[in-house]
Amino acid sequence: MIVAGEASGDLHGAGLVRAMRQLDPDLRFSGMGGRELRAAGVEILVDAAGLAVVGLIEVLSHLGDILRARRSLIAHLHSDRPDLLILIDYPDFNLLLAARAKRLGIPILYYISPQVWAWRKGRVRTIRRLVDRMLVILPFEREFYARHGVAVDFVGHPLADTVQAALEREEFARLHGIDPARTLIGLLPGSRSKEVATLLPVFLAAAELLEQAHPGRCTFLIPQASTIDRGQLDAAGLDAVAERLDARVISDDRYSMMAACDAVVAASGTVILELALLGTPTVAAYRISPHTYWMGRLLIRQIEYFTLVNLIAGREVIPELLQDAANPERIAHELELLLEDDNRRRQMQEGLAEVRDRLGEPGAAGRAAAIALQLLDEDVEEPDADGEAPVDESTTELPIDGTLDLHAFRPGEVKHLVPDYLEECRARGILHVRIVHGKGTGALRRTVHSLLDRLDTVAGYRLADESAGSWGATLVDLRPPDLPGPSAR
Repeated sequence: MIVAGEASGDLHGAGLVRAMRQLDPDLRFSGMGGRELRAAGVEILVDAAGLAVVGLIEVLSHLGDILRARRSLIAHLHSDRPDLLILIDYPDFNLLLAARAKRLGIPILYYISPQVWAWRKGRVRTIRRLVDRMLVILPFEREFYARHGVAVDFVGHPLADTVQAALEREEFARLHGIDPARTLIGLLPGSRSKEVATLLPVFLAAAELLEQAHPGRCTFLIPQASTIDRGQLDAAGLDAVAERLDARVISDDRYSMMAACDAVVAASGTVILELALLGTPTVAAYRISPHTYWMGRLLIRQIEYFTLVNLIAGREVIPELLQDAANPERIAHELELLLEDDNRRRQMQEGLAEVRDRLGEPGAAGRAAAIALQLLDEDVEEPDADGEAPVDESTTELPIDGTLDLHAFRPGEVKHLVPDYLEECRARGILHVRIVHGKGTGALRRTVHSLLDRLDTVAGYRLADESAGSWGATLVDLRPPDLPGPSAR
């Protein structure tokens, strides 16, 4: 079974399916996905269209569809038990599905990691417990997972197979009626309506500043994504500058267009990585609502850069202009530096080449497929009479650090896990333990408190203070090893 909930996952998953079938033509696939996985021959049990939503309001409005999709896939896990479950990104959905598959003894391969290294790092503990093999496509992710005890392989980035310019610069220019002697500047505002409405007016204003500084020198190229119509481009200001700028809308062969450009300003996203693979000097820019920006900064405080190019390089290869810094004057200035400063341009191109090398050689899907077939050949524990595989309830893989998060465990595991974990903490001199069980008065909290009442190693416990933002956890005081006695609430 293969599960992808977003367009990029659908595309990369289809590449993996084809590569696996090249190695073993008899493989049969089913799962959740879209047009690409269906075209690759996957039996689509759940159509992912409409499930790839972002934002709290959007998720709530689609919650019924999401829950129905999960129930349908779980039913299939039981009725037609697959030999392997392949999960692609989409973590909040996929990790819940992985927990059920783990109970059934189904091996789990995760292809294309969630960005747990950026935010909600605690999910790595759940991944370590549930996932048999993690396949990552960004080089720094391998070190992150290895550091947390996850079996991980770096297989390279799938874009290395697909990002190629079909036309040379002169041929592209001739095909589109452009004088190849002109300086070509790419304006790439993104593929979402809101991105175009927010960023294209700023990019066009920067283009006008360049045109004023160098009259008649530049031709500005704007790719038209399949999700955007010409009316949206005109509404964002393109029609208004038609008489002042030589601006061309390009609706096909976007990689040839991007490679032909002397410099580009682009919305932050996958396109920045595509431009790096093409070696095109780039300025990254992005604007979001102030509220979303500050919430994001609180959640992702440890990330120094917001583009994958700079994260992979570990330094600023391309300038990043975010929020107020993404203004016409600054964008025009950065583009002008790339056009006029040969040393700056050379340094950037060297940095882009370094990133391109770190992304690995083409063939990511083939390498991932080989590992997937390895998992299929390995022996796994058979389910017991109740249809569930035996569970290793030892705490050897858990970090003994005084915090036990129970969200990823089954109720049957908790009754053994909590006493063992507390005893291990006590033996190590950790006498104050936080057990996270969730808010409310549900079964998990009652199970924990019932266990604590019966343990003579527990001196007392209390709910964490809601005002401290920790409600949903119980704080436990343990007796030192040399002070036995009855438990006390």
